[in-house]
Amino acid sequence: MAEVILAKTAGFCFGVERAVNMVYEQTLKTQKIYTYGPIIHNDQVVKDLQQKGVTVIENEEQLRSLTEGTVVIRSHGVSKRIQDLIAAQGLNIVDATCPFVKKIHHVVMDATAKGQQVVIIGTDSHPEVEGIKGWCDESLPAVVVETIEDANRFTNPEKRDICIVSQTTFNQKKFQEFVAIFEKKGYHVIVVNTICNATFERQNEAQKIASRVDAMIVIGGYNSSNTQKLYEICKRECENTQHIETLDDLKRSPDSISCVGITAGASTPKTIIEEVQKYVRTDF
Repeated sequence: MAEVILAKTAGFCFGVERAVNMVYEQTLKTQKIYTYGPIIHNDQVVKDLQQKGVTVIENEEQLRSLTEGTVVIRSHGVSKRIQDLIAAQGLNIVDATCPFVKKIHHVVMDATAKGQQVVIIGTDSHPEVEGIKGWCDESLPAVVVETIEDANRFTNPEKRDICIVSQTTFNQKKFQEFVAIFEKKGYHVIVVNTICNATFERQNEAQKIASRVDAMIVIGGYNSSNTQKLYEICKRECENTQHIETLDDLKRSPDSISCVGITAGASTPKTIIEEVQKYVRTDF
Protein backbone atom coordinates (compact mmCIF):
# COMPACT_ATOMS: atom_id res chain seq x y z
CA MET A 1 0.00 0.00 0.00
CA ALA A 2 1.53 3.29 -1.15
CA GLU A 3 1.77 6.38 0.98
CA VAL A 4 -0.23 9.20 -0.61
CA ILE A 5 0.53 12.89 -0.22
CA LEU A 6 -2.44 14.95 -1.35
CA ALA A 7 -1.84 18.64 -1.99
CA LYS A 8 -3.91 20.86 0.29
CA THR A 9 -4.43 23.27 -2.60
CA ALA A 10 -5.74 20.61 -5.02
CA GLY A 11 -9.11 21.24 -6.68
CA PHE A 12 -11.50 24.12 -7.17
CA CYS A 13 -10.11 27.58 -6.54
CA PHE A 14 -12.31 30.40 -5.24
CA GLY A 15 -13.14 31.78 -8.70
CA VAL A 16 -14.06 28.42 -10.21
CA GLU A 17 -16.18 27.31 -7.25
CA ARG A 18 -18.00 30.67 -7.31
CA ALA A 19 -18.72 30.38 -11.06
CA VAL A 20 -19.93 26.79 -10.88
CA ASN A 21 -22.21 27.55 -7.92
CA MET A 22 -23.68 30.54 -9.78
CA VAL A 23 -24.68 28.33 -12.71
CA TYR A 24 -26.20 25.66 -10.49
CA GLU A 25 -28.19 28.38 -8.70
CA GLN A 26 -29.58 29.53 -12.05
CA THR A 27 -30.81 26.01 -12.84
CA LEU A 28 -33.16 26.36 -9.89
CA LYS A 29 -34.54 29.71 -11.06
CA THR A 30 -35.04 29.62 -14.81
CA GLN A 31 -35.37 27.31 -17.81
CA LYS A 32 -33.28 28.88 -20.56
CA ILE A 33 -29.70 29.08 -19.31
CA TYR A 34 -26.62 29.49 -21.46
CA THR A 35 -22.91 29.84 -20.74
CA TYR A 36 -20.63 31.65 -23.16
CA GLY A 37 -18.11 28.88 -23.55
CA PRO A 38 -17.82 26.03 -21.01
CA ILE A 39 -18.19 27.48 -17.50
CA ILE A 40 -14.86 25.84 -16.55
CA HIS A 41 -12.35 23.53 -18.22
CA ASN A 42 -13.82 20.29 -16.89
CA ASP A 43 -15.91 18.03 -19.12
CA GLN A 44 -17.55 16.21 -16.21
CA VAL A 45 -18.96 19.42 -14.71
CA VAL A 46 -20.03 20.75 -18.11
CA LYS A 47 -21.89 17.50 -18.91
CA ASP A 48 -23.65 17.52 -15.56
CA LEU A 49 -24.83 21.09 -16.18
CA GLN A 50 -26.03 20.14 -19.67
CA GLN A 51 -28.17 17.42 -18.10
CA LYS A 52 -29.71 20.16 -15.97
CA GLY A 53 -30.60 22.19 -19.06
CA VAL A 54 -27.57 24.45 -19.41
CA THR A 55 -26.52 25.05 -23.02
CA VAL A 56 -22.97 26.05 -23.98
CA ILE A 57 -22.73 28.81 -26.59
CA GLU A 58 -19.55 28.31 -28.58
CA ASN A 59 -19.36 31.53 -30.61
CA GLU A 60 -20.71 35.00 -31.29
CA GLU A 61 -22.96 33.79 -34.10
CA GLN A 62 -24.84 31.49 -31.72
CA LEU A 63 -25.11 34.33 -29.22
CA ARG A 64 -26.70 36.62 -31.82
CA SER A 65 -29.39 34.00 -32.47
CA LEU A 66 -30.68 34.17 -28.90
CA THR A 67 -33.66 36.38 -28.08
CA GLU A 68 -34.42 35.35 -24.51
CA GLY A 69 -32.92 33.59 -21.55
CA THR A 70 -29.99 34.02 -19.17
CA VAL A 71 -26.36 34.01 -20.24
CA VAL A 72 -23.73 33.23 -17.63
CA ILE A 73 -20.31 34.72 -18.30
CA ARG A 74 -17.81 32.06 -17.30
CA SER A 75 -14.97 32.39 -14.81
CA HIS A 76 -12.47 33.27 -17.57
CA GLY A 77 -14.45 36.41 -18.46
CA VAL A 78 -15.26 37.79 -21.90
CA SER A 79 -14.41 40.91 -23.88
CA LYS A 80 -16.36 44.13 -23.36
CA ARG A 81 -17.80 43.74 -26.84
CA ILE A 82 -19.29 40.32 -26.02
CA GLN A 83 -20.66 41.58 -22.72
CA ASP A 84 -22.28 44.54 -24.48
CA LEU A 85 -23.72 42.21 -27.13
CA ILE A 86 -25.38 40.03 -24.50
CA ALA A 87 -27.06 43.13 -23.08
CA ALA A 88 -28.02 44.40 -26.54
CA GLN A 89 -29.74 41.08 -27.29
CA GLY A 90 -32.04 41.73 -24.32
CA LEU A 91 -30.68 38.72 -22.42
CA ASN A 92 -30.20 38.49 -18.68
CA ILE A 93 -26.54 38.54 -17.66
CA VAL A 94 -25.06 36.63 -14.75
CA ASP A 95 -21.41 37.65 -14.53
CA ALA A 96 -19.40 34.77 -13.05
CA THR A 97 -16.05 36.23 -14.11
CA CYS A 98 -13.44 35.48 -11.46
CA PRO A 99 -12.88 38.67 -9.42
CA PHE A 100 -9.12 38.35 -9.98
CA VAL A 101 -9.70 38.33 -13.74
CA LYS A 102 -12.11 41.25 -13.42
CA LYS A 103 -9.33 43.20 -11.73
CA ILE A 104 -7.16 42.73 -14.83
CA HIS A 105 -9.96 44.11 -17.02
CA HIS A 106 -9.95 47.31 -14.94
CA VAL A 107 -6.14 47.52 -15.02
CA VAL A 108 -5.87 47.29 -18.81
CA MET A 109 -8.79 49.66 -19.38
CA ASP A 110 -7.10 52.25 -17.18
CA ALA A 111 -3.70 51.66 -18.80
CA THR A 112 -4.90 52.13 -22.38
CA ALA A 113 -6.90 55.19 -21.33
CA LYS A 114 -3.57 56.66 -20.18
CA GLY A 115 -1.92 55.78 -23.49
CA GLN A 116 0.14 52.92 -22.10
CA GLN A 117 0.97 49.85 -24.18
CA VAL A 118 -0.52 46.79 -22.49
CA VAL A 119 1.52 43.58 -22.63
CA ILE A 120 -0.24 40.41 -21.53
CA ILE A 121 2.01 37.51 -20.58
CA GLY A 122 0.07 34.34 -21.27
CA THR A 123 -1.42 32.13 -23.96
CA ASP A 124 -2.98 34.17 -26.75
CA SER A 125 -5.69 31.63 -27.56
CA HIS A 126 -6.74 31.11 -23.93
CA PRO A 127 -10.26 32.46 -23.24
CA GLU A 128 -9.05 34.49 -20.26
CA VAL A 129 -6.45 36.27 -22.40
CA GLU A 130 -8.94 36.77 -25.24
CA GLY A 131 -11.25 38.44 -22.75
CA ILE A 132 -8.52 40.68 -21.31
CA LYS A 133 -7.55 41.87 -24.79
CA GLY A 134 -11.15 42.91 -25.29
CA TRP A 135 -11.01 45.48 -22.48
CA CYS A 136 -8.21 47.48 -24.08
CA ASP A 137 -8.98 50.45 -26.31
CA GLU A 138 -9.27 49.32 -29.93
CA SER A 139 -6.90 52.12 -30.99
CA LEU A 140 -4.18 50.67 -28.75
CA PRO A 141 -4.51 46.87 -28.81
CA ALA A 142 -2.69 44.70 -26.30
CA VAL A 143 0.37 42.65 -27.24
CA VAL A 144 0.39 39.05 -26.01
CA VAL A 145 3.74 37.50 -25.11
CA GLU A 146 3.79 33.72 -24.90
CA THR A 147 7.48 32.87 -25.22
CA ILE A 148 10.92 34.24 -24.46
CA GLU A 149 11.31 34.75 -28.20
CA ASP A 150 8.17 36.91 -28.25
CA ALA A 151 9.60 39.03 -25.44
CA ASN A 152 12.96 39.44 -27.17
CA ARG A 153 11.27 40.43 -30.44
CA PHE A 154 9.07 43.07 -28.82
CA THR A 155 9.73 46.67 -29.87
CA ASN A 156 8.30 49.93 -28.66
CA PRO A 157 8.86 52.44 -31.50
CA GLU A 158 6.49 55.02 -30.01
CA LYS A 159 8.32 54.76 -26.66
CA ARG A 160 5.12 54.37 -24.69
CA ASP A 161 5.04 53.40 -21.03
CA ILE A 162 4.45 49.65 -20.89
CA CYS A 163 1.91 48.07 -18.55
CA ILE A 164 2.64 44.35 -18.06
CA VAL A 165 -0.07 42.05 -16.73
CA SER A 166 -0.32 38.27 -16.66
CA GLN A 167 -2.80 35.52 -17.22
CA THR A 168 -3.86 34.57 -13.68
CA THR A 169 -2.60 30.99 -14.02
CA PHE A 170 0.83 31.79 -15.47
CA ASN A 171 3.99 30.40 -13.88
CA GLN A 172 5.38 32.90 -11.36
CA LYS A 173 9.06 32.22 -12.12
CA LYS A 174 8.55 32.52 -15.88
CA PHE A 175 6.64 35.76 -15.40
CA GLN A 176 9.61 37.30 -13.60
CA GLU A 177 11.93 36.14 -16.40
CA PHE A 178 9.72 37.83 -18.99
CA VAL A 179 9.55 41.06 -16.99
CA ALA A 180 13.36 41.12 -16.70
CA ILE A 181 13.65 41.06 -20.50
CA PHE A 182 11.43 44.12 -20.85
CA GLU A 183 13.29 45.98 -18.13
CA LYS A 184 16.65 45.26 -19.79
CA LYS A 185 15.37 46.87 -22.98
CA GLY A 186 15.31 50.17 -21.08
CA TYR A 187 11.56 50.74 -21.35
CA HIS A 188 9.56 52.40 -18.60
CA VAL A 189 7.72 49.35 -17.33
CA ILE A 190 4.73 49.27 -14.99
CA VAL A 191 4.38 45.72 -13.69
CA VAL A 192 1.06 44.54 -12.28
CA ASN A 193 1.55 40.96 -11.14
CA THR A 194 -1.91 39.52 -11.73
CA ILE A 195 -1.05 35.87 -11.09
CA CYS A 196 -3.52 34.94 -8.38
CA ASN A 197 -2.16 33.79 -5.01
CA ALA A 198 -4.05 30.50 -5.28
CA THR A 199 -2.16 29.68 -8.48
CA PHE A 200 1.22 30.54 -6.95
CA GLU A 201 0.49 28.49 -3.81
CA ARG A 202 -0.77 25.54 -5.85
CA GLN A 203 2.32 25.52 -8.09
CA ASN A 204 4.69 25.94 -5.15
CA GLU A 205 3.10 23.11 -3.17
CA ALA A 206 3.04 20.81 -6.21
CA GLN A 207 6.75 21.40 -6.81
CA LYS A 208 7.63 20.57 -3.21
CA ILE A 209 5.57 17.38 -3.20
CA ALA A 210 6.90 16.21 -6.59
CA SER A 211 10.48 16.60 -5.36
CA ARG A 212 10.01 14.00 -2.62
CA VAL A 213 7.78 11.28 -4.12
CA ASP A 214 8.31 8.25 -6.39
CA ALA A 215 5.37 9.13 -8.62
CA MET A 216 3.21 12.22 -9.12
CA ILE A 217 -0.35 12.44 -10.41
CA VAL A 218 -1.77 15.72 -11.71
CA ILE A 219 -5.55 15.69 -12.18
CA GLY A 220 -7.35 18.13 -14.45
CA GLY A 221 -8.79 18.80 -17.88
CA TYR A 222 -6.45 18.23 -20.81
CA ASN A 223 -7.40 21.68 -22.12
CA SER A 224 -6.86 23.34 -18.74
CA SER A 225 -3.99 25.84 -18.84
CA ASN A 226 -3.34 25.83 -15.10
CA THR A 227 -3.33 22.01 -14.97
CA GLN A 228 -0.86 21.82 -17.84
CA LYS A 229 1.47 24.20 -15.99
CA LEU A 230 1.18 22.06 -12.85
CA TYR A 231 2.15 19.01 -14.91
CA GLU A 232 5.20 20.79 -16.35
CA ILE A 233 6.35 21.87 -12.88
CA CYS A 234 5.91 18.38 -11.42
CA LYS A 235 7.53 16.65 -14.40
CA ARG A 236 10.71 18.66 -13.83
CA GLU A 237 10.88 17.39 -10.25
CA CYS A 238 9.60 13.85 -10.75
CA GLU A 239 10.05 12.04 -14.08
CA ASN A 240 7.28 9.59 -13.17
CA THR A 241 4.48 12.19 -13.45
CA GLN A 242 1.10 11.57 -15.05
CA HIS A 243 -1.50 14.10 -16.17
CA ILE A 244 -4.95 12.54 -16.03
CA GLU A 245 -8.49 13.86 -16.36
CA THR A 246 -10.27 11.03 -14.53
CA LEU A 247 -9.32 7.76 -12.84
CA ASP A 248 -9.87 5.91 -16.13
CA ASP A 249 -6.80 7.67 -17.56
CA LEU A 250 -4.44 6.53 -14.81
CA LYS A 251 -1.73 4.06 -15.84
CA ARG A 252 -0.34 1.76 -13.19
CA SER A 253 3.38 2.07 -12.67
CA PRO A 254 5.40 -1.09 -13.49
CA ASP A 255 7.88 -0.16 -10.78
CA SER A 256 7.54 -0.49 -7.05
CA ILE A 257 6.07 2.75 -5.71
CA SER A 258 6.15 3.57 -2.02
CA CYS A 259 5.08 7.24 -2.08
CA VAL A 260 2.71 8.99 -4.51
CA GLY A 261 1.90 12.68 -4.70
CA ILE A 262 -1.43 14.01 -5.97
CA THR A 263 -2.39 17.52 -6.99
CA ALA A 264 -5.18 18.87 -9.18
CA GLY A 265 -5.99 21.88 -11.31
CA ALA A 266 -8.35 24.66 -10.31
CA SER A 267 -11.24 23.14 -12.31
CA THR A 268 -11.07 19.63 -10.87
CA PRO A 269 -14.07 18.55 -8.73
CA LYS A 270 -13.43 17.13 -5.27
CA THR A 271 -15.22 13.86 -6.18
CA ILE A 272 -12.66 13.03 -8.89
CA ILE A 273 -9.73 13.81 -6.58
CA GLU A 274 -11.16 11.57 -3.86
CA GLU A 275 -11.75 8.74 -6.33
CA VAL A 276 -8.14 8.84 -7.53
CA GLN A 277 -6.79 9.14 -4.00
CA LYS A 278 -8.77 6.12 -2.81
CA TYR A 279 -7.60 3.99 -5.74
CA VAL A 280 -3.93 4.95 -5.37
CA ARG A 281 -3.91 4.10 -1.66
CA THR A 282 -4.92 0.50 -2.34
CA ASP A 283 -4.25 -0.49 -5.94
CA PHE A 284 -1.56 1.69 -7.53
